[in-house]
Amino acid sequence: MRIFVTGASGWIGSAVVPQLLDAGHQVVGLARSDVSAAALTAAGAETVRGTLDDLDVLRDAATASDGVIHLAFKHDIAFSGDFRGAAEADRRAVDTFGDALAGTGRPFVLASGLAGLAPGRVATERDVPTPDGSAPSVRQTTAQAVLALASRGVRSSVVRLSPTCHGEGDNGFMAALTAIARAKGVSGYVGDGANRWPAVHRLDAARLFRLAVEKAPAGSVLHGAAEEGVPIRDIAEVVGRHLDIPVVPVPAEDASEHFTWLGDILSMDIPASSALTRELLGWEPVEPDLLADLDKGHYFGTPAATTT
Repeated sequence: MRIFVTGASGWIGSAVVPQLLDAGHQVVGLARSDVSAAALTAAGAETVRGTLDDLDVLRDAATASDGVIHLAFKHDIAFSGDFRGAAEADRRAVDTFGDALAGTGRPFVLASGLAGLAPGRVATERDVPTPDGSAPSVRQTTAQAVLALASRGVRSSVVRLSPTCHGEGDNGFMAALTAIARAKGVSGYVGDGANRWPAVHRLDAARLFRLAVEKAPAGSVLHGAAEEGVPIRDIAEVVGRHLDIPVVPVPAEDASEHFTWLGDILSMDIPASSALTRELLGWEPVEPDLLADLDKGHYFGTPAATTT
């Protein structure tokens, strides 16, 4: 298949691209910069220049493809305070893809998230989020819209990713948590630290996206969770041991001050199962689990000195 991939040079996308190429697919990646375009070319993919706001570019690329994997999201503006703006831009892109693929039977795979799906219990692929008008719920509504494309002749699926897709080179939540611990001189967790996060290695996640675009039935919900739930205190203990700093509880009321933007999600108990995903697609994670990956030490190298 000729597969159009947004976010193709990003953290997950740069693992998805070789997965697809090794399986014999052609890949066309959306590149918003010369650096991204060069990385995709070096990986063996074709490139289309543009951003998520270039809806005509997205429409044309999707129309010329045999399927779409949509990984891109405006994380830069989302993490700077405008999550709603990022989510609304994402919805416009998704609607564009849906219109381009309607009636074709071609696959459309969307990257979504597990956070907030079923707090306090183990979420399954059968859980349906309840939008509450909040900014994050805009993204959940987008995922539901993608699933609804099955009724318009699109082989649509949604991959709900764990909050941490870990691995060497990660600049996400685990890297941020490590940086906060280093700066504060303590490795913290919220409350008693018993709350759990699902986790998946980046390479296992990439395999799941390949399987989804190849054979996920229309309207499929898939969970990118290799581990059902890792207690946050266990994560903090590994971080503390590697940085040789105390491991301490942080009161819930102080979480936002201590962990900044990470405080709210670090307090969540969001375990999730992937049993139905494994049964449906034969997906079996094989990469190191989160604590073993942390113990490899690549998250704890000395930050590079700034040069002038």
